Amino acid sequence: MADDLAVEVSSLVKTYWPRSNRAIHAVNDLSLTVVAGSVTALLGPNGAGKTTTIEICEGFRRPDAGHVRVLGLDPARDGPALRPRVGVMLQSGGVYPGARAGEMLALIAAHHRDPLDVTALLERVGITEVAGMPYRRLSGGQQQRLSLAMALVGRPELVFLDEPTAGMDVQARRATWELIEQLRIAGVTVVLTTHAMDEAERLADHVVIVDHGKVLAAGSPAELTSGGAKGELRFRALAGLDIDRLELALPSGTVAREGPPGRYVIQGKVDPQMLAAVTAWCAGNGVMAEDLQVEQRSLEDVFVELTGSALRP
Repeated sequence: MADDLAVEVSSLVKTYWPRSNRAIHAVNDLSLTVVAGSVTALLGPNGAGKTTTIEICEGFRRPDAGHVRVLGLDPARDGPALRPRVGVMLQSGGVYPGARAGEMLALIAAHHRDPLDVTALLERVGITEVAGMPYRRLSGGQQQRLSLAMALVGRPELVFLDEPTAGMDVQARRATWELIEQLRIAGVTVVLTTHAMDEAERLADHVVIVDHGKVLAAGSPAELTSGGAKGELRFRALAGLDIDRLELALPSGTVAREGPPGRYVIQGKVDPQMLAAVTAWCAGNGVMAEDLQVEQRSLEDVFVELTGSALRP
C-alpha cells in the first residue's frame, strides 16, 4: 500500500445468500482509496453497499474476494494490531442498553493505552448533563453523540463514522461538523457515510458515490459538481439583446436565451473562458451586464443523476 493511503480497497466482492437462494451482491467489484489525513465521504442510496464496505474495512465482515488494506494491515487477519489504531462509530448498536453514558465511555477508554479525558470528551460532544443516564433513555441524537465519543476516546489514527449526524438537532450537527474538521486538522483520517449532501460538500475532501455495490463516481465535491458539467450564467441588461450574435461569441455548445425581458441565461460549461466571452461581448456592444450569477450543479444533483430518482426500499 502506498505510504499516503490510509485505506485501499481493490475489486472487493461480498455476496449474501438469503433463504430465497437468490444471490444479493452487496459489494460487486468495488475499488476505492482514502488518502491519509483526509475526510472521505461514501455516498449511496439505501442498500448501495456502503455499510458492508465499511464493515469489511473495520474487520467485522470478511470479503468473498478482493484486496483490503487499512493502515497497511489486513483487517480480517490483523485485527488485534489494527483495532487500537482505528475508531468506529456504528450505524446502531455497540452499547449496552442499561449502561450509563459516562460509564460506557469510561469502559471504552479503559481498553486504550492513552485515552482522551472522559470528562472533557463528554463535555466536547455535549452530553455531560446526561452522563448518568442509561443509554436506552437517551434521545437518538444523544446516543449518536455518545457513539461518536466512543469512536474518538482512544486517539485513533483513522475513524470510520457511519451516518454520524443522523438524528441530531441543528446545534449538535454543526458541533459534530466542527469536530470532524478539527480531526482533519490534527491529521486524523476520517471515512464517513452519509445521506446528507450538504454534509459531504461541507466536510469531504473526496467523495465516492456508490450504487449496486459499485463505484459510480469519485472526486472532490468541486470536481463532481463542475467537471465537464453544464451550469448557468445569469445576468440583467437592457431588454432585446441580439441573442444570436451573443451565441456566436460563446464557446461551442453554449445556449443563450432571454426571459423574462431584460434577464438573460447562458447555459453551458461555466468556466473562466465562458465568463470572459460574455463580458467581452457585452463590453464590445456597449451593454452593461448587471447582477451576474453563476449556478452549478449541486452534489445532490450529481447524486440523483447517477443513482436515479426512484424510491428505494
